[in-house]
Amino acid sequence: MGVRAAAPSCAAAAAPAPAAAGAEQDRRPGLWPPSPPPPLLLLLLLSLGLLHAGDCQQPAQCRIQKCTTDFVSLTSHLNSATDGFDSDFCKALRAYAGCTQRTSKACRGNLVYHSAVLGISDLMSQRNCSKDGPTSSTNPEVTHDPCNYHSHGGVREHRGGGDQSPPNYLFCGLFGDPHLRTFRDHFQTCKVEGAWPLIDNNYLSVQVTNVPVVPGSSATATNKITIIFKAHHECTDQKVYQAVTDDLPAAFVDGTTSGGDGDVKSLHIVEKESGRYVEMHARYIGTTVFVRQLGRYLTLAIRMPEDLAMSYEESQDLQLCVNGCPLSECIDDGQGQVSAILGHSLPRTTSAQAWPGYTLETASTQCHEKMPVKDIYFQSCVFDLLTTGDANFTAAAHSALEDVEALHPRKERWHIFPSSSRAGGSHLSVALGLTCLILTVFL
Repeated sequence: MGVRAAAPSCAAAAAPAPAAAGAEQDRRPGLWPPSPPPPLLLLLLLSLGLLHAGDCQQPAQCRIQKCTTDFVSLTSHLNSATDGFDSDFCKALRAYAGCTQRTSKACRGNLVYHSAVLGISDLMSQRNCSKDGPTSSTNPEVTHDPCNYHSHGGVREHRGGGDQSPPNYLFCGLFGDPHLRTFRDHFQTCKVEGAWPLIDNNYLSVQVTNVPVVPGSSATATNKITIIFKAHHECTDQKVYQAVTDDLPAAFVDGTTSGGDGDVKSLHIVEKESGRYVEMHARYIGTTVFVRQLGRYLTLAIRMPEDLAMSYEESQDLQLCVNGCPLSECIDDGQGQVSAILGHSLPRTTSAQAWPGYTLETASTQCHEKMPVKDIYFQSCVFDLLTTGDANFTAAAHSALEDVEALHPRKERWHIFPSSSRAGGSHLSVALGLTCLILTVFL
């Protein structure tokens, strides 16, 4: 493999034998006496492994293939969409780099080796990996970590078997007026005034409280979020997080910012923007939660492994992220989704009036500045502006889409488009659809 395969044999690399006594020497110009190669050429040949200094001993075996195989083994189970990926990937890269260093002398002329060294350097730069730090072990017993869901051991423990395939992740989000995206990527706009459970399984509980946005409207928005990380073996005690409008703490209610023992916490809170944006990372259940405050209201986004999200009893079936909003709580325009279609004006005779300061055209323009793709997040933004007049809902829809892009495991499902947008329709039917929707909200 590589250039070393073309290296001359010991006999070929040795100096030419002197001519036999009495033999006539070939004195053609340029062939005798043989001129020594220039010093730079000698150095190049030595560096490529085509010449070897000293005697012709059997060279040490280049083990670059073993280094590469170990690296693949250490990273094959990692998922770039999960927490802890960068840390684990950097550990594996440092182990890969150490292995190449140990075999560097034997691999001097191996192109695969040199390509691997360059590739490791590039990957370390891309992932901002430091050259110094912990490395992964190729011993699977050493890498077992019961408080890291993404490790081989963690997956086995939760699944109760030998299944080693990467877990499937689900996403749920709530924002705005309020708009709900369920674990199954169903999109709904709901009233759900009061306290409602988003998630309630054996590992996590999330409850939101929604209040009316404007007097005389059934439109509501979230002003309180309570999250309970349930106690789990030796990984963490029960931890409760609570946020309300104008109080988005960077700690659990007991004043701590993490759960679990050791240097690498199995549960911790990261404050991204003081009083406005926090993230919670639960390594032991492979779960990430984003909570934001935009204007007077809160938004939430969560990613969780499917096998854990679906681990609950029959009595826990009222979960908005799992089953969506009850039919009696849905604000529906007949298509099952909000469909404030752009480019058409409401009839002048309609009795449904948009909130003062916004027309369909101005609301569409404002939302389009933040969200060029006219998907359901864009249309939810338009709907919220028309029904509340609160410009902060534009930022809420935009950040909700950013959270999808950060947490949703499948890029092809980031954008959702209403069925009415795909089916088309006349100007009149579009206008009447939006009219009925706004009437529903204000009745």
